[in-house]
Parts: sequence; C-alpha cells; structure tokens
Amino acid sequence: MAGAVIIADPEEKGYEFARGVFEYVSRKEGRDFPVELVHLKKKEFRDGEFKIKIEKNVRKHSCFIIHDPNKEAGRWVADLLFSLKAAASSSPNEIRVVFPYFRFARQDRKDESRVGVSAKAICDVLSMYASGALSVDLHAPQIQEYVRSNFPFDNLSSAPVLASHLIRKHPDLLNNLTLVSPDLGGGKRLETYQKALDKRGVRAGLALGHKTRVRDNEVGKVVIIGDVKEKNCLIVDDIIDTGSTMVKTGEQLKLNGASKIFAYGSFGLFTDGLGKFGGFDGVMTSDAVNIGHVENVEFISLVELFGEAVYRSHVGESLSDLFS
Repeated sequence: MAGAVIIADPEEKGYEFARGVFEYVSRKEGRDFPVELVHLKKKEFRDGEFKIKIEKNVRKHSCFIIHDPNKEAGRWVADLLFSLKAAASSSPNEIRVVFPYFRFARQDRKDESRVGVSAKAICDVLSMYASGALSVDLHAPQIQEYVRSNFPFDNLSSAPVLASHLIRKHPDLLNNLTLVSPDLGGGKRLETYQKALDKRGVRAGLALGHKTRVRDNEVGKVVIIGDVKEKNCLIVDDIIDTGSTMVKTGEQLKLNGASKIFAYGSFGLFTDGLGKFGGFDGVMTSDAVNIGHVENVEFISLVELFGEAVYRSHVGESLSDLFS
C-alpha cells in the first residue's frame, strides 16, 4: 500500500494538533503502510507576497493536509489555495484536506442581495485540487454537497467524544440531565448528542432556546422551550464566538429553575473574552481551535477522532463507526 503523508505547518498554532494526528496513525496497531509527518515551509517576500513549499518528496503518496484553523481568516483561505496547489504539483496519489474547524461555514447561503456563498467558494477551491476532505461538526452539513459529485467530504461528530468525556469526568452532571440548544436550528444537532449518550446508558431530555437578534452577534431575548426546572442542563452548540447566545440562554435557564448549567461548544473562539461565562458551572470546548491555556475552560481532545478518520480514509475502511 502507498504511504501516507501528514502535511502541516510547524510555525502555526495548530501544529501540535497535526502532530497528534500523525502520532496516532503512526502508533496504530496493525498499520502496514509507512506514514510520515512532512512540513510546509513558507517564504515571505518584502511586498507581502509569500510562497508555500512542501519540504519533502510526496510523489505517489496519499497526502493529508491538516489545515490550521487558527490563522486570520483571509490568510486561512490563501494558505489553503497555495498548499493545495503545491501538493497537486508534487504528483501525489491523492490529496485530502483535514479541517479541524471549517471556517466560513456560517456563510452557507445567500441571505441578502449582492453577496456570495463563501462556503461554496471554499468548496470550489477544494474541488479544483483535492480528492476529499474531513471535518467535524460542520455548522451547516449541506456544505458537504457544495463539492463535486464524486468528492468525499466526511463530516465527523464530536458527540461520542463528549459523551465519553462526561461519563468519565462529570458523572454527577448526568443525573437528571437535559441537553439544551441555544437556538431552534440546533435541534437536529442536539439529537446526535442525545443518541451518543443513550448508547452509553445515559438518558437525557431535550430543550430548545428561541432567540431574537438585535443585530449580528447581539442577542435580544431567549425563550426556553421545554422543562428545565431542577434539571442539570448542558447547552450544546458548534461555535462559541462572542458567547452572547450561550450566556443569554444560561441566564434564562437559571430563571426557569435549572440546577446546574454547563456549556459545550465544539469550537471555542471566545472572541469577546471569557468574563461573561462566570455564571456557568462549567464551560467545555474541543482542542480543534488552539486558544492556549485558559483557566476555567475544560478542553476535550479530538486528536484521536481525526487520527482514526485519517487512518480509515487511507486504508478504505468505513467511517460510520466513528459516529458511535
């Protein structure tokens, strides 16, 4: 079998995540193919232009580019394009892009006149050069359909990882547990987490928040739909940006008589800081986005989930077991 190459930029904040994925695959029991961690090298020019080079030969290998989500948004797009072009020019067997966090996923539709669907533009770039893609907890799962028809775009779920973590670390929270979505659109996502817990013998109720927005990133009011009185509540969302929606939801849960209130967001951006989360009993996020060491935030690692997905993608095994 052809070898696998994990490609990552050693100068970026997401490098340790990429290294973790490589180490998982390299230690995988029964692995019968070579695997190597290969670096991207950047050369900056005085006028602001830059060049990306893959440091080692990847000819006839399967390339997995771990695309760092911690970059400034515009640089994230440019680096994706140039990394893909560099890989495509190096005669690999295939190119798969691994997105620990898929940026621009909230721009998944034309919501006003004279705007483009930015998520579709990213997928157009993927379709030009890549053979497939992996991500987790996509904000809009329909993004998987924005690529060409024969392009595998696998959207993993962090629900089983979170469920196992809660059982190990927070067994008391699981008593009388209710999962809460901060908006109506998250109902389907909530069911995924409920099923993951159910498979582990934990029964959880569901509740929904109905929010009104004053403007982007500013929530006016949240109404809770469902019984949360004297329940342990876990608010579940994909992206914690400013955190305003979660905070408003937590405040309303408290007013409705909830006992304990925890929050989990797959991607903790915390662009408005963490001070507003003081009313929560706990805040959890994944390590997909690197925000450094932050007190009072509990990190749940998705490295093994992505490592197993990369391994299975390379050997042609099903990814469906990773959802359970």
